[in-house]
Amino acid sequence: MGEKYVLAVGADNAGVDLKNAIKQQLANDPRVEVRDFGVPDASDATAYPHVGLDVAEAVARGEARRGLLICGTGIGMAIAANKVSGIRATVAHDSYSVERSVLSNNCQILTLGARVIGSELAKKLVDEWLGLEFDEGSASAQKVAVISDYETRANHTPETAPAGDCT
Repeated sequence: MGEKYVLAVGADNAGVDLKNAIKQQLANDPRVEVRDFGVPDASDATAYPHVGLDVAEAVARGEARRGLLICGTGIGMAIAANKVSGIRATVAHDSYSVERSVLSNNCQILTLGARVIGSELAKKLVDEWLGLEFDEGSASAQKVAVISDYETRANHTPETAPAGDCT
């Protein structure tokens, strides 16, 4: 077993009950220290992009090694998290997809849909996901590097001049 690391978790009001159930399970997990980015309960109407971006930024800054995000479907959280440079997030609701998200794609963030997946399966998938590590020497590492290299180039291209300013 590796060293204990920070796992950033977050949910909107659609996913908060599942997030809190998973947090309770993780309270005694020796692999992680959980840092909760909200929302605390279903009465908090903070929209999912705010929570998703906060968790993804914490992972991108190195304040957390991985992130777990939960909303109604998991899709919105994945889209929001993937807007943060350097982040690879995916929604997954089955063991094979969870496995491949890490082993083939080095995803740091897993998103789940509370309206799509049952609590017990979600807990099982999170447990499996926490046990997976990306192999930097694998054939998949070269593929992930292509994505990372593109992202780096795309984020550092010079801005184009506003329309009408070309003289």
